[in-house]
Amino acid sequence: MFYKVKLQDHIRVPPNKFGMELKQAVISEIKNKFSGYISKDLGLVIDVSDVESIGDGIIIPGDGASYYSTTFNLLTFEPEMQEVLKGKIKDIADFGVFFSMGPLDGMIHISQTMNDYVSFSKDKVLQGKDGKRSLKVGDKCRARIIAVSYKDVANPKLGLTMRQPGLGKEDWIEPDLKEGPKPRRSAGSGDKRKQKE
Repeated sequence: MFYKVKLQDHIRVPPNKFGMELKQAVISEIKNKFSGYISKDLGLVIDVSDVESIGDGIIIPGDGASYYSTTFNLLTFEPEMQEVLKGKIKDIADFGVFFSMGPLDGMIHISQTMNDYVSFSKDKVLQGKDGKRSLKVGDKCRARIIAVSYKDVANPKLGLTMRQPGLGKEDWIEPDLKEGPKPRRSAGSGDKRKQKE
């Protein structure tokens, strides 16, 4: 989910930016410091939304730069469990799909791409056996986040699924919702009934 986050920090403006208008110099330095920053608390910083206030500058002896106590807003993206996101298929491998959601990419295991037996072809297409549905690079889809890992903070891992109603390739969603839920039959249920009779 996208958030607008208010922060306060001391922003260092180096001497080579003293000739710039103060607000522009501060915004430039905030972008340098936070652009692409990833943390478990903030998520991924997308951009500086606006600067609310800039305090008086302080020069620290031996540095030469000026430091300004600044209150500013950042636009961030923080992936949340069960969140449904639109995106595009970036790449396909024999084990699954790499799904681009704009600021981050996620992984959809081949078993989570569709409710069907799925085969992978050399031309990077996933094909459903019974439903004859296919997925290829560039397809627009909806997926749900089912796992988020910040084990490597610089590269968070997202696990996704497209096997639920309202998810999958955009062309599939409306027909699936019109059809309604399909009855599920557990594997081996017929055998148990025969044994009891």
